[in-house]
This record gives sequence, C-alpha cells and structure tokens, in this order.
Amino acid sequence: MNVLLDNFALFRKGFVGTVELTLAASAIALVLGVLMAGCRVSPVRPLRILGGAWVTVLRNTPLTLLFFAVVLGLPRFGVVLPFFTLAVLSLGCYTSAFICEAVRAGINTVPVGQGEAARSLGMNFGQTLDLIVLPQALRAVIPPVGSTLIALAKNTAIAGSFSVVELLGTYRTLNELGYDIVVTFMWIAVGYLIITLSISALFRFLEKRLEVAR
Repeated sequence: MNVLLDNFALFRKGFVGTVELTLAASAIALVLGVLMAGCRVSPVRPLRILGGAWVTVLRNTPLTLLFFAVVLGLPRFGVVLPFFTLAVLSLGCYTSAFICEAVRAGINTVPVGQGEAARSLGMNFGQTLDLIVLPQALRAVIPPVGSTLIALAKNTAIAGSFSVVELLGTYRTLNELGYDIVVTFMWIAVGYLIITLSISALFRFLEKRLEVAR
C-alpha cells in the first residue's frame, strides 16, 4: 500500500489522463465508426470505396506505427497540435475502423424488408439508415462495441511513449525513485481494471436496457 499512498497524486494524474484519453478517443471512434459504416453500406460506390479503404488501411496498420505517422507526420504539413490531441486522433481513428465493422455487422442483421418498406414510403438512404436501420441494429452492436472500447482503454498505454500523461507511464517515475516495479505494475493493473470494468458495466446495463423480451 505504501507505493500507492506515497504516490497517490502521481497515480491519480495518470489515471485521470487515461480516462480522458479513453473518453475523447471513444467519442471520435463512435462518430467516425458509424459514419464509415454508413459509407460501407451506401448505394453510392465512391462512398463504399472510401469506407472500405478506411477500414482496410487502419485495421492493418499497427497502432504504434499510426502514432508515429500522426505525431511525426502532421507537423511536416504545418499541423502542430498538443501531444494529447494527436494521441486522441490516433486512438480515435484506429478504433473507428473496428467500430465500423461492428456497426456494419449490426446493420446486416436488420431484415432487408425494413429498408425496402422505408423506401416505399419515400425515405432516402440517410433517413432509412438513421430512422429505421440503425435503431434496430443498436441492440446487436452493443456487445462488440463495448469490447472494442475496452481494447481502446488498454491501447491508451501507447500514448505514454509520446509524452502524454497516462497510467502506465507512472512506472517510469516510480522506477527512478526506487520503488518495487512488481508492486508498481500491480497498482497500475488495478487502475486499468477499474476503467475496463466500468466500461463493461456500462455496456451490460445498455444491453439489458435495450434487450427485447422473449
């Protein structure tokens, strides 16, 4: 307990940093993921190509490499942003590819007749997707989206290598101060466990709230 109590402010700062990274990146990932899922099922071919390329490139690019591309690449084009913002963009864009596929799979569970009925009423593609398809697909996508966001929370550890304050990075300071590295990592693991279990509990609540009685 001494490691935690003597360095509580440091652990708290890292914990809060990880939570902030997770929340901000999750917001970007969810918005981009839904948009790209819409592109992937769109009747417009260029949008389908865009969605497919987005998913293919990001899902097959190591996250660390994406961090390097964003942190080192954007400044070369005159885009200078705080490291925290760059980390959020990297995490959000990377995770959006997985969110996209989860949402697309959920969309595919909605019977085709639902979309045809909507079109027969004069709805365009955007209205059909927004008002008819996505609300029904929501139930199916909650579990995979929850798992993806849990993975995102753990992926925030990479940001510590790019001068962003987060939970895992606290071990460097504590190691320099001579604290037992095993005990340090134990408390770091507890911090991540709190975050991931909170996300899991939230999505279990949503799943139960939206489930259909059988």
